[in-house]
Amino acid sequence: MSGELSPIDKAKFVAAKRAADFVEDGMRVGLGTGSTAAWLVRSLGEMVREEGLKIRGVPTSTRTAQLAREVGIEVISLDEARWLDLTIDGADEFDADLNLIKGGGGALLQEKIVATASDRMIVIADIGKQVETLGAFPLPVEVIPFGWRTTQALIEEMLISMDVLGRSTTLRMNGDRPYVTDEGNHILDLHLKRIGNGRQLALVLNQMPGVVENGLFIDICDMVVVGYGDGRVEIRDINEGTIEHDRMDFLESDNLFSDLAD
Repeated sequence: MSGELSPIDKAKFVAAKRAADFVEDGMRVGLGTGSTAAWLVRSLGEMVREEGLKIRGVPTSTRTAQLAREVGIEVISLDEARWLDLTIDGADEFDADLNLIKGGGGALLQEKIVATASDRMIVIADIGKQVETLGAFPLPVEVIPFGWRTTQALIEEMLISMDVLGRSTTLRMNGDRPYVTDEGNHILDLHLKRIGNGRQLALVLNQMPGVVENGLFIDICDMVVVGYGDGRVEIRDINEGTIEHDRMDFLESDNLFSDLAD
């Protein structure tokens, strides 16, 4: 029940619930990955079952695809959709310009492909994800397994000339084995502490052999829906330059929470 949610989970829930209002009948919708995006998928599933909403969802990971099917959303591939009306996803950090760090859940490659194949991208997040400057959250970089140690060394050498505070990097692990993405790659987490020029860093990273994609989403997000633990919601539209405020009610009868696994 919603009354049993922590303040952070309440904030994630209200952001997702409010963002679901932007989804209209007939839309092709990119479905993000992560705990906040899972609230969104559940909310949309409820709208499909109870309100007859008809949408087609393009998931950004195998686990999002599984959840979407479980709640009754029609799942199609991006190749089938070709272009999307809207993508809604979470973020690990966002700044005042709605630039993002994503990839904490390991799906940054598919997330960026889907987001950039959309007319609009909406980010849903709790207020704790807002930062003045990106970089406190480790920046994920997806790399091919072949020669990953060499790629790691090249990245660390390159960081010397970048406007960052930290230069250490670690291979993301899954237990005692390297984490493997849906595309069969590894992830290097860059512990930069502060990123002074995200646009430059993103461009340089993606020019390096062995790097598939990085978790900096620059000029991709159009709107962020920020949730607070008391039910307040703030909607920031970077294109319109507007900030709106709303409040979502918690219903004890809400059944979205019973078996959601983050």
